Amino acid sequence: MSQRFERHIFVCINAREPGHPKGCCASKGGAEVAEALKVAAYEQGLKGRVRVNKAGCLDACADGISAVVYPEGVWYRGVTLDDVDEIVARTLVAGEIVERLLAPAHPRKAGA
Repeated sequence: MSQRFERHIFVCINAREPGHPKGCCASKGGAEVAEALKVAAYEQGLKGRVRVNKAGCLDACADGISAVVYPEGVWYRGVTLDDVDEIVARTLVAGEIVERLLAPAHPRKAGA
C-alpha cells in the first residue's frame, strides 16, 4: 500500500525571464523557502506525515513566494524564510491558519 500524507504544502519555485511584470518566485527565494520548510517539518517530527513539495507556477508570483497547503486549500503569499517556523508550527503541526500570510481569493474568470 502506498504511503498517504496528512498534509502537503506546495511552494512555488517558478522561474520567469528577468523583467517579467509578474516577477517569479524563483528569484524571490522559492527554492530556499521550500528547503527550509522541509527541514523544519522534519525537525518537528513530521516526516512521513507532511510532504513539502516544490511546485511550478501557482499563478500568484506577483504577490511574492506562494505556498498552498492541502487538504485544507490554504493559500499563503509573500512567504519568506522568516515565516517558515510559524507555518510549520501553526499550520502543519496545529492545523491553524497564519492570517497575515493568507492570500486573497483569486477571482474566477467566466468559463474557468
